[in-house]
Amino acid sequence: MSEPVKAIRRYDATRRQQQARENRGRILAAAGELFLARGYADTAMPEIAQAAGVSVQTVYKAFANKATLLKAVFDVTVAGDDEPTPMAERDVIGEIRATPDAAAKITLYTRHLAEGAPRHAPLQLLARNAAGADRAAAAVWAQMRVEMLTAMTYFAADLVGTGQVRAGLAADDVRDVLWTYHAPELYELLVQERGWSAERYGHFLAEAIINAILGVR
Repeated sequence: MSEPVKAIRRYDATRRQQQARENRGRILAAAGELFLARGYADTAMPEIAQAAGVSVQTVYKAFANKATLLKAVFDVTVAGDDEPTPMAERDVIGEIRATPDAAAKITLYTRHLAEGAPRHAPLQLLARNAAGADRAAAAVWAQMRVEMLTAMTYFAADLVGTGQVRAGLAADDVRDVLWTYHAPELYELLVQERGWSAERYGHFLAEAIINAILGVR
């Protein structure tokens, strides 16, 4: 008599995937705190692993190097979560696109920017400062700038599409104005050095951009 055939037990990766997500979240949180407290150069991957409660190998498996981890921390800080939904598909961007008035679009955007700036602007400045001494960090900083220029290109096209942009300004001109006022250096100057509140910083950006792109209203 032949032996009964045992049913093949299917491998359930759900728990493993959940554990990986939890580890990733702890790593990102620990890295963000350490980067801001100690600086990029003075933060080591083993220290991040220890603070996150995972092995160094786990950190390197999730993030190839420290610069890649810095970029991931920045992305999560900007988005507010670690979900794969691109910023262009987020509700706040959808609200801005759906708003017909150009000044209202700018006001909505700068309000959103100012609310998040205390979290993500210091990380941008950290990457900028690290870029001078670390090639991988320089690549991350360059990527941040390219991504921001791309985002401002789309925003400029949206504003031009309203038909309310000041005469004589091309889409590239609008993009460059947005790019300039979006720079983390303005946050550094006004908030970190001069002590402005994030709210005052946001109002300044809105007024300056509206005047530059739409004219005094």
